[in-house]
Amino acid sequence: MLRHRRAQERGHAEHGWLDSRHTFSFAHYYDPDHMGFGPLRVINEDRVRPGRGFGTHAHRDMEIISYVLEGALEHRDSMGNGSVIRPGDVQVMSAGTGVQHSEFNASKEEPVHFLQIWIEPDARGGAPSYGQRHYPKEARLNRLRAVASPDGRDGSLEIKQDAVMYAGVLEPGATVTHDVADGRRMWLHVARGTISAGETTLGAGDAIASDDTGALQLRAETETEVILFDLP
Repeated sequence: MLRHRRAQERGHAEHGWLDSRHTFSFAHYYDPDHMGFGPLRVINEDRVRPGRGFGTHAHRDMEIISYVLEGALEHRDSMGNGSVIRPGDVQVMSAGTGVQHSEFNASKEEPVHFLQIWIEPDARGGAPSYGQRHYPKEARLNRLRAVASPDGRDGSLEIKQDAVMYAGVLEPGATVTHDVADGRRMWLHVARGTISAGETTLGAGDAIASDDTGALQLRAETETEVILFDLP
């Protein structure tokens, strides 16, 4: 059975420079029915105004993934990393025993729109680490491409959890199928576009979840960008 998490049901924070939608409980938004899904703890859809951003702050014991949809996001951290991520880039920061970082809109003119994703690691501690990789549209076109995994499969970035994050861009009418194995669960987030999953139609910001074993078929109604998490 598919569970539908509608975009308009998410938490919302508006800070002037930041417009953020929270799929799960986060900061001042608390929903006891949506505290996470397995080790998937945060999916925040953030829009940051030009020249603004998150000042230096600390994290520990969390796998933090940034996925840019529009614009450019500048990252700096206490490990010495500094980079700008753009659409098609995936960034993973494993906080481990502790790391400080900042994230800013790299543009003084255009907003940045991105997903901030947190996954709880399978063990606490360990040295913090950083990775970034570009997955061009053609590498994600009409397929679910692994972009983060525990073993680096298919050229994905490694994370410290038995979870796989897939990204796909589907053309109108294209279909893809994901098999949920025994003992696994699935969370699908629609970043943009419109897609059908069985009898359920999903728009931008919508999500579906399932603990059921079997095949999930997705059919794009418009050009659609999706993120799918295969979780323990």
